[in-house]
Amino acid sequence: MYTAHRGLGVPQPNNRLSELLDQVRQEFENQQNRAGEYEQNMTSQVQEMELVRQKVYNLEQNQLQIKQRYEEDIARLRHELEARGGPPSHVSISGLPPHAGPPQPQPPAIGHGPSNLFGGIMANPPGQGAPGLVPPTQEQQQQQQQQGPPSHPMAASQGMQQGSFGGYPPAHGVNGGKSPQIARLCPASCNKPQSPPPSHQGHQIINNLADLEVDSMRPEQKREGSEWFAIFNPRIPRVLDVDLVHTLSHDSVVCCVRFSHDGRYVATGCNRSAQIFEVGSGTQVTRLQDEAADKEGDLYIRSVCFSPDGKYLATGAEDKQIRVWDIASRTIRNTFTGHEQDIYSLDFARDGKHIASGSGDRSVRVWDIDSGREVLNLLIEDGVTTVAISPGGEYVAAGSLDKSVRVWAVNGGHLIDRLDGPEGHKDSVYSVAFAPNGRSLVSGSLDKTIKMWELADNRGMMGPGMGSRDRMGKCVKTFEGHKDFVLSVALTPDGRWVLSGSKDRGVQFWDPRTGDAQLMLQGHKNSGNLQPFETRPTNFLST
Repeated sequence: MYTAHRGLGVPQPNNRLSELLDQVRQEFENQQNRAGEYEQNMTSQVQEMELVRQKVYNLEQNQLQIKQRYEEDIARLRHELEARGGPPSHVSISGLPPHAGPPQPQPPAIGHGPSNLFGGIMANPPGQGAPGLVPPTQEQQQQQQQQGPPSHPMAASQGMQQGSFGGYPPAHGVNGGKSPQIARLCPASCNKPQSPPPSHQGHQIINNLADLEVDSMRPEQKREGSEWFAIFNPRIPRVLDVDLVHTLSHDSVVCCVRFSHDGRYVATGCNRSAQIFEVGSGTQVTRLQDEAADKEGDLYIRSVCFSPDGKYLATGAEDKQIRVWDIASRTIRNTFTGHEQDIYSLDFARDGKHIASGSGDRSVRVWDIDSGREVLNLLIEDGVTTVAISPGGEYVAAGSLDKSVRVWAVNGGHLIDRLDGPEGHKDSVYSVAFAPNGRSLVSGSLDKTIKMWELADNRGMMGPGMGSRDRMGKCVKTFEGHKDFVLSVALTPDGRWVLSGSKDRGVQFWDPRTGDAQLMLQGHKNSGNLQPFETRPTNFLST
């Protein structure tokens, strides 16, 4: 009998598979619900952010309107104050901050942002904040030309003897443009007898000569020209006089000036070139330009310096190179590289064999002309703004953004003095200069003061156990009177006068024995730019 085949029965349903499908379906629905909630939350947050943005915008508009009304009220009150005989608007009232412009920013920390030590300080236009050391753009130069001639670097010299200086091949003069000026200095009696000064017994000596109005001064207390004026301190005897001799035209902003050691020539640094003028006649005798330099963009010469024998001119530029020119042949004798930022200061040693340089890369370097090598590299904590070699060549001094003046021994590079502390500057030091005796130096700072320092008698290598009182020189005089940053200082070759140039557009002559200001000179009325000095044994002042 036939038996049915096993396996043809009906299969049982798979409950496990159904359960899994139900779970997947449920999870999918849950995720859909969550996604909808997230979208709602995001939409709500975007709406809230839009409301916040609108409120911030409205607050900014309200703040601008309040500021505008505030400035209008200030202008109206100042106008009323002046109409009633009060101080003019550019003079701040005691106890109240001036409102004529934005507050002056502190110098920025050194950085390589472009390779520019002074960053925002140098980029500020004249009269706004920190000193405008960076040459203006082409558009700014055109605006300045429409407004009037800007101020330019200044150099000063007074002395007794003149030496020989090799002649230069003739060169064509430059076209009109930026115009440094050369003035002649002499005793007050060289032009005409002066009335005796008023007695100043019981009166405080006036050193803030920039506050005096030239129109209110008596004839014997001032001198004026079409492009300059000088005010003499009415409280002390007038022993100097000044007059304009030359105006030297340039087709570019003048960044630096330097006299030759015998005072017969003056060099200027501009965009891509250095010029040399004869002081006596005011004629240009040569122009030095490196044709192999990169042609892209500007290349401003930040520092120039003659060798003691007058055969060479060293230039420091924005391309971080030091070029030593043979002036007679107009060729480059040495090119020194190694600095990592712009070179802001150069000084030749009296033996003519070494050059000191200071840069925004926080280093002071000394270079040997004969070997063409770097012989000293001194690193500090902040940017170097100025360098100077002592008359005897034993020491090199540098000013820095960290408010200090350091002095090293050239032989070995040992730090022998650091001039700072409670009696030191309260802001960055922008200029230093040794006195003719080599035992003292002066410094100028953004704190608006000039200080005269007496170096320590026991100068030598600083030991680890030496305290600041053991090693530091002392400040013997502080000169106060400038209204803005002091950007350059110098002494006359005989040490009789200290000179200072400031962003307040004034050049002041100080008596180092008394601390009194003899006179204040302004040569370019429409600018507040850097006014560096150099002194040499002639009776000329270059601005």
